[in-house]
Amino acid sequence: MEVLVDTCGWIEWLTDGMLADRFEPFLADLQSLIVPTCLQFELYKWVKRERNETLALEIIALTNQTQVVPPTTALALEAADLSLAHRLSFADALIYATALHCDVTLVTSDDHFAGLADVTYIPKRLPSEPYGVLTFNKE
Repeated sequence: MEVLVDTCGWIEWLTDGMLADRFEPFLADLQSLIVPTCLQFELYKWVKRERNETLALEIIALTNQTQVVPPTTALALEAADLSLAHRLSFADALIYATALHCDVTLVTSDDHFAGLADVTYIPKRLPSEPYGVLTFNKE
């Protein structure tokens, strides 16, 4: 099953964060992942800032084993509409537009995606709280 894992999921998985085990099943098969180039931008920037450039480039090499989706005019316009409709930032709107365009589920723990169509939302939780996954399908 093809999916698009949001930047937060990649970071959780790469850093063995609190939600890493919830994102791991979605990241297990690189060839089934959709990765917009703006997600590569976010990952590279975060890893370079938090660790170093060498590791950031290694992570981008890993994402290049996925199905990388470059921006297009159609995606840009769809992202703009989604940004207006759901008050999403530029990158979030482009990531969501890419998922919808590729007809795949967006997997994320970012609150602003909760409740949107075709999103599997993994809520952030306190360590004492049980895990939960909420999935919203197309209407």
